[in-house]
Amino acid sequence: MFGLDHWVAGFSDGTTLLVVALVAIVLGLRHATDPDHLAAVTTLVAGTEERATRAAARLGFSWGLGHATSLFVFGVPIVLFKAYLPEPVEQGAEATVGVLIIALAIWLLVRWRRGLFHVHAHPHGINHVRRPLQAYGIGLVHGTGGSAGVGILLLASIHGHLLALAALAIFAICTALSMALLSTGFGRALASAPMRASFNRLAPALAAFSLAFGAWYALGALDLAPYFF
Repeated sequence: MFGLDHWVAGFSDGTTLLVVALVAIVLGLRHATDPDHLAAVTTLVAGTEERATRAAARLGFSWGLGHATSLFVFGVPIVLFKAYLPEPVEQGAEATVGVLIIALAIWLLVRWRRGLFHVHAHPHGINHVRRPLQAYGIGLVHGTGGSAGVGILLLASIHGHLLALAALAIFAICTALSMALLSTGFGRALASAPMRASFNRLAPALAAFSLAFGAWYALGALDLAPYFF
């Protein structure tokens, strides 16, 4: 976790629900900007045939809901029983996040290779139901990978189960909303005329970056590379 998170969380030490809620909101908004989150969601949005603002918002929010679901499911035992995920399980989940980012990058490359991002390309049977479900599933894995660190962060200075549960719920919801906002901004940028014209050239660069990041993230989770998260 970043030092900023610990600094912000320190404000909740022994304070009221209002202060804890504000801290949880700030942490939730910041948590959505973690590099692994951004790499996954931007690659997911870029790989769709409909990269409009609303479509990007749906994907980002679906990812956030999946993340929030895992965060709350694994966070509640931490709050009530101090029951953390075993380290091998957490490492495996983090490595899976890296593999998912790699898979999304490959998916983006395949679609680019097929010419689906050419300026004159037309939609080919967009599945509006499947895309959000895919994003939700990716969010589930992401939330599992980071649940222990988030639980430690939130519970380090919050006294009382109800207060900690409330903070956990607020944190999860704000992460989902923040990712929806970030995805909306990314979708709006992709939907602009200049970006539409040049995205066919940018797609392989974005995919290559995501491939490299995903590989590093997976190796780092397994202690095979320097890891900063």
